[in-house]
Amino acid sequence: MPTEQIRELLRRAEEKDLENDKQQRDYTYIEREEEHKLDGHGEVKKVESRTSEVLEIYGEPVERLIAKDDKTLSPEEAKKEDEKIQKIIDKRKNESDSDHRKRLEREAKSREDDRKFVLEVADAFNFRLIGSEAIAGRDTWVLEGEPRPGYQPKTFGARILNRFKGRVWIDKADAQWVKLDITAIDTISVGWVLARIHKGTHIIVEQTRVNDEVWLPKHVQLHFDARVALFKSFNEDVDQTYRDYKKFRTDTKMTVIGEQP
Repeated sequence: MPTEQIRELLRRAEEKDLENDKQQRDYTYIEREEEHKLDGHGEVKKVESRTSEVLEIYGEPVERLIAKDDKTLSPEEAKKEDEKIQKIIDKRKNESDSDHRKRLEREAKSREDDRKFVLEVADAFNFRLIGSEAIAGRDTWVLEGEPRPGYQPKTFGARILNRFKGRVWIDKADAQWVKLDITAIDTISVGWVLARIHKGTHIIVEQTRVNDEVWLPKHVQLHFDARVALFKSFNEDVDQTYRDYKKFRTDTKMTVIGEQP
C-alpha cells in the first residue's frame, strides 16, 4: 500500500474516531478499573479495583461508583454516590445562562483541541503496512508507525508524539481503528518537569462495534512508569474493561434522589 494511501486511510480513521467520541455521549455503560501496584522489582504488592456506572448528565459523563474490589458498596457508600450525582444534577439545573454559555465554550474548545491533536497523528509518524489480521472475526490492516524525523508539531499536545512508536489495527470494512499498541521510546516531561513518564510505558487499547453504528472502548491495558515532583514514583499496571453499553434516549427522564420513578 503506497504511503499516501496509508495516510489517507489513517485520516479517515481519525475522523471516524472523533465521530465515535460524540456518539459515546449517547450511551451509558459500566467501566471496571483494576490497578496492580508494583514494587521496585516489578512484583505485585497490591491489587485494587473500582467498578462504576458511567451516566450522561446534562451532556457530561459522570461516574457513579457501584463496587470496590468487586464487592457491592455498603448502604452508606451508595448513599454518598447518590448524593454526589444529585449535587451535579442540581448544579446543572440551577446553572445561570452565563455559566452555561462559558461551560459550553470550554467544552467546545477542548473538543477542538482534541480534534487537532488526533488529526495530526497521520502526519507525525511514518506508517507502513506490515500485514493483515482478523480481530473478533473482522479483517483488519496492521500498520506500524515510528516518529517522522524532523516533524514540527502544529499543536501543543502533539509535541509528545515523537516520544512514542506503535501499531494500529484498522477495520477494512469500516475504516475504523480497532486496536492500538503504543510504547514510550523516551522519557516524557510534563508540566515544567514536575512529572516524568518514563521510557517503556506501554498502552494497548481495543474497541468494539456497538449497535452496528459506533465503535466504543472495550479494553485498555496500561503499564505506567512515572515520577511526580521528582519524589513520588508510580509503577503500576492498569486494566480497564467497558461493557453493557445502553443507548441513552433523549426522551429518557433522569430520576433524581427522593423522586418516584
